[in-house]
Amino acid sequence: MAELLKTDNVSEVFGGLKAVADFNVHINQGELVGLIGPNGAGKTTAFNLITGVYQPTTGTIDFDGKSIVGLKPYQITQRGIARTFQNIRLFSELSVLDNVKIAYHCHVKYGLLESVLRMGRYMKEEEKIEEESLKLLKIFKLEDKAGEQAKNLPYGAQRRLEIARALAAKPKLLLLDEPAAGMNPQETNELMEMIRWIRKKFGLTVLLIEHDMSLVMGICERIYVLEYGMIIASGTPDEIKNDPEVIRAYLGAEN
Repeated sequence: MAELLKTDNVSEVFGGLKAVADFNVHINQGELVGLIGPNGAGKTTAFNLITGVYQPTTGTIDFDGKSIVGLKPYQITQRGIARTFQNIRLFSELSVLDNVKIAYHCHVKYGLLESVLRMGRYMKEEEKIEEESLKLLKIFKLEDKAGEQAKNLPYGAQRRLEIARALAAKPKLLLLDEPAAGMNPQETNELMEMIRWIRKKFGLTVLLIEHDMSLVMGICERIYVLEYGMIIASGTPDEIKNDPEVIRAYLGAEN
């Protein structure tokens, strides 16, 4: 399998504090990989580095064979990386449909003048965006909520909408930051099946942060473990479950 994402000795220092230190991961095309660790271990900081929210103090990040260090978040999205957030970040006052349509606009080809005058490629592309957005909403069982404000959706539906919006950006790599947060066991099981399905349906590579160990162990092919900003272990779910260092740092605290 071809390597899609590689970080090499990435560190992030905030005021003398190393939030992430020597962060080295490699993810191949089509893999489903987990990133776990205690609260404050640096997991979301790692996501922020990969998506350009932060720039690394040291180290390199290559995506699809090219460096993405120094790129802005929207440029990294255009390259093929999309994400969800630990705390849901929707455009709460906009409709469910518009939340998805917005993500498609990072790939539009019409210009500003065409959009103002509603001419040329504008109408054709906008019709296509609406059609594709409605298809995504149907996949996530949200088509009947298309006209509602996003803030009025139940919590689980908001989570699904955020994933749908991320997919609208047409990513190669999907980063999911605690997608099961706040979900009950049934919703978590449904989410697990959904992640498996969308990975296959859209040909995605997935990296996810998650505290629900049943989800991580049940869905991920490989797992990285962070503690104090450093990777202390990596391997298959079985290897991670039986790693003494991981049990000491993390899994033991869950029992």
